Amino acid sequence: MNQPIDILQKYWSYQGFKPGQEEIIDSVIRGRDVFALLPTGGGKSVCYQVPTMMTDGLCIVISPLIALMKDQVKSLKQKGIKALALTSDYSANEIDTMLDNCIYGNYKFLYCSPERLQQDLVQSRIRQMRVTLIAVDEAHCISSWGHDFRPAYRNINIIREYHPACPVIALTATARPEVVNDIILELRLDQPEIFQHSFRRDKLALDVFTESDKYDRLIQLLEEQPGSSIVYMRNRRSTVALSEFLNAKGITAASYHGGMHADDKQKNYDAWMNNRIRVMVATNAFGMGIDKSDVRTVVHFNLPESLESYYQEAGRAGRDGQLSHATILKNEADEDRIRNQFLRVMPGVDFIKSVYRKLCTFFQIAYGEGYFQTFDFDYNEFCDRYQLNPALTYNSLQVLDRNSIINLSPQFRQHAEVKILVSKDELFDYIGKNETNKSIVLTMLRTYGGLFDVMTRINTKLISKKVDLPEKKVIARLDILKNEDLIEMNLAETDVQITFTEPREDDKTINRISAVIKQQNRRKKMQVEAVIDFIENETDCRQNQVLAYFGEKIGPGCGICSVCRSKQSSHDPGDKRADILSISEALSEGELNSREIIRATRINKERVKTLIRLMLEKEIIEVTETNTYKLLK
Repeated sequence: MNQPIDILQKYWSYQGFKPGQEEIIDSVIRGRDVFALLPTGGGKSVCYQVPTMMTDGLCIVISPLIALMKDQVKSLKQKGIKALALTSDYSANEIDTMLDNCIYGNYKFLYCSPERLQQDLVQSRIRQMRVTLIAVDEAHCISSWGHDFRPAYRNINIIREYHPACPVIALTATARPEVVNDIILELRLDQPEIFQHSFRRDKLALDVFTESDKYDRLIQLLEEQPGSSIVYMRNRRSTVALSEFLNAKGITAASYHGGMHADDKQKNYDAWMNNRIRVMVATNAFGMGIDKSDVRTVVHFNLPESLESYYQEAGRAGRDGQLSHATILKNEADEDRIRNQFLRVMPGVDFIKSVYRKLCTFFQIAYGEGYFQTFDFDYNEFCDRYQLNPALTYNSLQVLDRNSIINLSPQFRQHAEVKILVSKDELFDYIGKNETNKSIVLTMLRTYGGLFDVMTRINTKLISKKVDLPEKKVIARLDILKNEDLIEMNLAETDVQITFTEPREDDKTINRISAVIKQQNRRKKMQVEAVIDFIENETDCRQNQVLAYFGEKIGPGCGICSVCRSKQSSHDPGDKRADILSISEALSEGELNSREIIRATRINKERVKTLIRLMLEKEIIEVTETNTYKLLK
């Protein structure tokens, strides 16, 4: 099996490559450095996974997205491919063992963050590995002009110093021209072969609608455009509320956000993937790495924070090449709201210094300490204790995360503090008679010392992995042990963890990135203004607006976006007559408001507005006192 297509068919069960994949894979096989800009859904991971499977060595994958790393490893393992991800789920001893496995255990993929790569332990083991390819995912993070800059990306070249003959493939889905040049320069790609596919999506209609009632319009969109859908919301609470609203309206929906328990997220994800529910209402925590080709509609219920994130999320619709829609719903308050959320609460350098110092104090980290220590984080308690503005503080934490001072993990976690209350003899007598709890007790004893002496913090997720049981069952069985007075237990939960990726140095830590913070604030302002320009521009084809933003040559209008359709409507007298007749027939049954006309005729809102104005001018209809329309006799 020495051809890429054979590998693809054996492990991925695809009969052919997506556009561009085969050429990229061929370059990697020939040992060339590669830069690949593929749109969302273009299949970036296959471009480094397939060539790795054709060699005897290991591929190191650098990614900033822990959730995506976990998904990739899980998917590879299901295919029978040996893969590991160095995440904060594992202790130092376990990381040590995993790295040894990569040296001696014939593993094919090692995923790690750029921050993890800076550890001496990781670097010393990588020197001993047989590395045949380095893959840099989300490569735009290396550019200070990229939309998610992470300084640690600029230290990736350390791997190449250890393996100078090893090719590098840099991959991203969204990058403007200056970012592309920055990636090639910062990664020191050697005469790279560049594959940059067009951002144009001929079958994706980009729509922007102004709505006083977004909920009503969302129902209308979902009725007009049947099929699997994603609705993106700004915060967690809204995802739950909107999914409940849709279910009440008879549209099956579930929510997905970073604060959900992993089991609940997986349950909702599986239901959506298998079309048992139609709509996933989610924050932007949802979507990375999903492989669902039949999504017909993506709706942004709130304005996106940048055109990069918007187009990446919009691109999850219509991957099968069928006509699909990506819609932004806006109202008059949205422009002020996005400015308030992203511009007026941008923290300055001094405020970020203050938050960082307080964060170190909050976790009792001494000066010079804290390197790669992980803590559960209660954000509300932190803000309350130090009387901090929540929005400014949240954005400060995001800045610290993006600049690799800390790492924020939004995944739900449960942990417990446990102390064994009985003697060893009594405990072993108990588990000898209770096989169901034996594996959990033995695993705790092997993993943690001092359980008989002091309250000891245990990671229930880690225990669940070791005993191969869902975390909820582990907690339930620990609760049984507590009720039987065998253990004392304090159970707590958190939806955020913080890992400090640098030793504490107070102001020195922030001074190193102060210029970057100022540049990021300038870039954020540019991104927000670009979003506002996009939603307000009702003249130019929306597809062309996106292409121009990404530095691509524009062409004729797409013909299917809300702007193009509106222009076609105003220049199509034949269709006008037919649609006026449809509206007249609907009104012949009685008075209707504009929403009811839209529902009755299935004509889009912008066209209905145009036709109602025309019918009023020609005195075909009139407005009633209750703001409905009726036919004139």
